[in-house]
Amino acid sequence: MPSASSCTTPATAAPVVKPKPFLLTPCQGEAARALMAYVGSLPLKGADAQLLAVVVTIRAARSGVGNLTGQDVRSLRLADPEGAVGAFAALGWQRQEALLGEDLVTPVGVLVPDLSGRPDPPLPFGKVMRSRVSGWTLRTMSAKPVKKASTAARLAALFLAAHGPADEYGTLPAHLPDECLAVLPELLDKGFLAELDGDRYLLSEAVRHLSGTRPPSDTPPRVRDEPEAEQLSWDAWKDRASVALRRHVEAVERCPDCALSTALVSEAFMRKAVPAQFGEKVRRAYDTWEVRYPHQGPAAAEFTAVFRAAHGHGPSVKQLCTGMGWGKMSRELRIHVIRRLIADGWLMNTDPVPWTLRPGKAAARNGVSGTSGATAGAVPPR
Repeated sequence: MPSASSCTTPATAAPVVKPKPFLLTPCQGEAARALMAYVGSLPLKGADAQLLAVVVTIRAARSGVGNLTGQDVRSLRLADPEGAVGAFAALGWQRQEALLGEDLVTPVGVLVPDLSGRPDPPLPFGKVMRSRVSGWTLRTMSAKPVKKASTAARLAALFLAAHGPADEYGTLPAHLPDECLAVLPELLDKGFLAELDGDRYLLSEAVRHLSGTRPPSDTPPRVRDEPEAEQLSWDAWKDRASVALRRHVEAVERCPDCALSTALVSEAFMRKAVPAQFGEKVRRAYDTWEVRYPHQGPAAAEFTAVFRAAHGHGPSVKQLCTGMGWGKMSRELRIHVIRRLIADGWLMNTDPVPWTLRPGKAAARNGVSGTSGATAGAVPPR
């Protein structure tokens, strides 16, 4: 038997942190690089105009018209939004001046002639591709290391994430704007980059999932932009939907602000509704929530009205709770809160159709409108 002095206490194993899943498939990574190359080729001066051009371009990639609101422009925190919007006139882009008005929620369709009506468009994106790349741009700009960084740093983050391998050194893209070159040390200081050596760089582990060049071994064999079996069943479901419901589905699918994946949208619409059961724990949590956030009905109704005007569809339960700033909540508590607001008449929806929340009768009596819409009376196909 070994002596006490020879015994050692086993070291506690470090917790295993599961890496975040990649946002882009290899094909979508190529599309992200095409987007950034296109923006880099535009004769625009200044990071403000170039970052705004990324947002307009990805939203206009399919139709040639990118829908934005004044709030979208404000959320980019540009140093000179007027100058950025004005710079588009030299490109022949049209209607963007309306983005600088007092109306922050009405979508403005910015026309990008170079992306409209051409037999060989520079960005030949399908619907799913455009949605995924759009979501990637938003997630990259809001990544923790650069969320509060300068405009040039966020623009540089997009370029480097699109071109950077996940686990190897990348080379600075040739079309990286000069403004971005000057702020590369900022990306290193903030932890977006792990290393920077001349024209070589390495993405940090915190943003590895944003890479547009994922390792081949991390590409699931069944991952494709539009899985054939899933897409067929989703199309068949939509073919059986009413005109009103299909219009609503397409509004959610094509919403450039939400940038939701086809898999998420199809699952939400196609899954069988299961009545939620609320136990004593959820009811106690609701009582605590109500004390902390009293009289939320009018504000919640107003939020859904503004959201519908901007997006063309209502918010999901999670989008409403997050947008209202109600803090961290369990799924059960979120559902319970919304159901109470519906019961009190502040909200209404077309249950069980998702993304249909809107102001209710009590809201209408208090001057909050927005109850009309294509989803009124819509029912899912059976």
